[in-house]
Amino acid sequence: MDDTEPGGAVPGPGDREFPAHHAPRCAGLGELDALLTGCRACPRLVAWREEAAAVKRAAFQDQDYWGRPVPGFGPSDAAVAVVGLAPAAHGGNRTGRMFTGDAAGDFLFAALHAVGLASQPTSEHTGDGLTLHGVRLTSPVHCAPPANRPTPGERDTCRPWLAAELDLLSPGLRAVVVLGGFGWQALLPALVEAGRHVPRPRPAFGHGAHVVLPATEGGQELHLLGSYHPSQRNTFTGRLTMPMLIDVLREAAALGGIPVP
Repeated sequence: MDDTEPGGAVPGPGDREFPAHHAPRCAGLGELDALLTGCRACPRLVAWREEAAAVKRAAFQDQDYWGRPVPGFGPSDAAVAVVGLAPAAHGGNRTGRMFTGDAAGDFLFAALHAVGLASQPTSEHTGDGLTLHGVRLTSPVHCAPPANRPTPGERDTCRPWLAAELDLLSPGLRAVVVLGGFGWQALLPALVEAGRHVPRPRPAFGHGAHVVLPATEGGQELHLLGSYHPSQRNTFTGRLTMPMLIDVLREAAALGGIPVP
């Protein structure tokens, strides 16, 4: 395969086409994660994540921030994927692990542990001994965005990383839990890019939504499950409770054939 663009140059980390060029060419998740963490394709996100890493929150002044794109976390043979929104400036952008270091992540990992998908109920840093069982965590945008709001252009630029990740997971992937409407809308075109057939009109997001995508030539049918995002706004108001999230994760585990308590 020719690795160059029509002009003859391979897109570098700061080029907008870097994800689209390199992500589909990755032979495994290790290669994908290594390339992803060097991406600088979105100038606004690069500036914000690096500013947050330099101007640290007071509680974390003694810590070295990751300050780069945050790769997915979990085994390469995962039967279930959990798709969020983007890393938090002082969460994943600090710790370098997806969903780790902020309140939303605390809520999610407690639920994963309750279902038997995580070895412990907390995720604090990359050396805390946490392992995931049958589930991989990822997001449609891998850099922390200002105000937790990526632009449509940033979402689309980052999409090839998610599409490639889903494609590499596809031999064993059976269910995807999507946290929030942004993740749902971002996931559907990524699934198309990964070779999945998504019905028209596009399925609507909602907590408890369940859509079954037909099997592909190289994979089985895929179940999409919707859940409200475990943001503090949702959890403090009771829009999303722990039992609600546990129920969705337990259903995903059952669909993925993962034994759970």
